[in-house]
Amino acid sequence: MIKNIFKSIQAYTQSFGLISKLKLWKYFFIPIIISIFTALIIGFLAYTLSDNIGYYIAKIWRWEWGKETFTTISSFIGGLSIAVLGLILYKHIIMALSAPFMSPVSEKIEAHLSGVPLSEIHHHRETTFSNQLWRGIRINVRNLGKELLFTIPILLLSFIPVINIFTTIVLFLIQAYYAGFGNMDYTLERHFKYKESLLFVKQNKGLALGNGIVFMLFLMIPVIGIILVLPFSVTAASIGTVTRINENSLISNNKTKF
Repeated sequence: MIKNIFKSIQAYTQSFGLISKLKLWKYFFIPIIISIFTALIIGFLAYTLSDNIGYYIAKIWRWEWGKETFTTISSFIGGLSIAVLGLILYKHIIMALSAPFMSPVSEKIEAHLSGVPLSEIHHHRETTFSNQLWRGIRINVRNLGKELLFTIPILLLSFIPVINIFTTIVLFLIQAYYAGFGNMDYTLERHFKYKESLLFVKQNKGLALGNGIVFMLFLMIPVIGIILVLPFSVTAASIGTVTRINENSLISNNKTKF
């Protein structure tokens, strides 16, 4: 798994050159607009709601002693909760709505890496714009539910001093995994049905986690992060996923021969 994490991260080093070489920037125009618009809305909501949530949490403490400390902790938890939930919603919204625009990017990358003409890439599974959009929504709604299931209990543990240091790291890794999952599916949707794709990612957690770690780090870069996060992360995920699919096919072919 560790090896796959580093392989997935390393794929980012090829992203810029490949995007330019294959002239893929035009495909990212609408997804970048979706990313900026979504980030602005969620950022505004986070800014307006974090103090209110902290205030309501602080009301739980009815005693005077320790009130100031608990209020400070509550404000932190309120801000952290909004930031985490905002990031969860942000990434699933942009990945779901960008699916029809990212699939052609993944196709061109696969054709380039495999040396197979683009016209032959479609023989795996025929998909349309609406199919890709629905698949993106379905995958990301499923992942959103799973992520919230893990995230909410961990956020509650964040109330405990010292432990909240570790919960922050765990929350980051959970978000990273599902971000990488969504990026990988732009390639998987051509090769596998829904349940088969879930199994593929489960068997290749390191690829998803490595891609998602850099995805999340991109979002920490003010402004430029939300602009470049999709182009680089989708390209890197396509490189990693296509490479793994080709490796699996080679192994299967060798087993068949023997």
